Amino acid sequence: MRPRHIALAVLVAALWGVNFVVIELGLDHFPPLLFSALRFLAAAVPAIFLLGRPPVAWKWVVGVGLVLGVGKFGLLFIGMDQGMPAGLSSLVLQIQAVFTALFAALALSERPGRIRVAGMAVALAGIVVAAVDEGAGGPVLAFVLVVGAAACWGVSNVFTRRAAPGDALTFMVWVSAVPVLPLLGLSLLFEGPDRDAEALASLDWSGVGIILFVAWVSTVFGFGAWGFLLRQYPASSVAPFTLLVPVFGMSSAALVLGEGVSPLRWCAAALLVGGVALTSGVGVATASGRRAAASGHVRHPAGPAAPPPPGASASRTPRTPTCPDPARPGTPPAAAPRSPAAAE
Repeated sequence: MRPRHIALAVLVAALWGVNFVVIELGLDHFPPLLFSALRFLAAAVPAIFLLGRPPVAWKWVVGVGLVLGVGKFGLLFIGMDQGMPAGLSSLVLQIQAVFTALFAALALSERPGRIRVAGMAVALAGIVVAAVDEGAGGPVLAFVLVVGAAACWGVSNVFTRRAAPGDALTFMVWVSAVPVLPLLGLSLLFEGPDRDAEALASLDWSGVGIILFVAWVSTVFGFGAWGFLLRQYPASSVAPFTLLVPVFGMSSAALVLGEGVSPLRWCAAALLVGGVALTSGVGVATASGRRAAASGHVRHPAGPAAPPPPGASASRTPRTPTCPDPARPGTPPAAAPRSPAAAE
């Protein structure tokens, strides 16, 4: 990859990691479900009026929108609002790569090899270590909610794989429009109209900036830049950069929010990142990409299937694209995805 494109990939990973800190700050301004609805509204409008209809069946747009927007980000925002630390959230959400591989095996008959099965076991060990660390001093329910968000992300990745959108940006803009009304309805039901009205009445420039960051910077810019990179290089060259997302997430949370990182959490991070790398086939795919490059047969993908946000996956056979963090923005035409984001 060219140096400026490497810098762009690192920038996107950094934005998706920092996005978790921005979400944490946004939860001081808005109830979680209302915040998620506003984020998707800003991501969809006005872009939805500038793009044509999505190049897939509407059932996939609605399905991904509900599972990703309402399921993943609803659970993620509620979990963080209930006390799940931003840095740990950026790490735990990467278990979506394991969920994606499992759901793809069940629904798409994409059987993982021994290396990916070993990667799943290592990543799950990392989740256990993280759960032990969080259980010692944090709300366990919030941890479970974020794991549930990762599972929803895995389902949405399989839906996106089935949809196989030719224009990923248009697809994700329309996907972003789907969860707005359901999230607003759930917010009115569970968070209450008074709380929502109070949050909107007290909206200030910092709240507006937070919404625009998670919607436009993390989602629209991050997704567009990731798609550009995937059009220029094989997914196996681009996807490994998503392993930097939890690094930036945990680091920025420590610097901005003062979150501590215990030795046990570093151990969980090492296990999770290593397991996700194996599950997504990063090492295998990258090695095969180098061999293909040496023989002069590198084939660049025609376009991205979907972004990771904040996670992406490496190339695999058959390929399983990921979904962005219209947050994770996180989540390319790749296998088990890592965001991202993300954003999500």
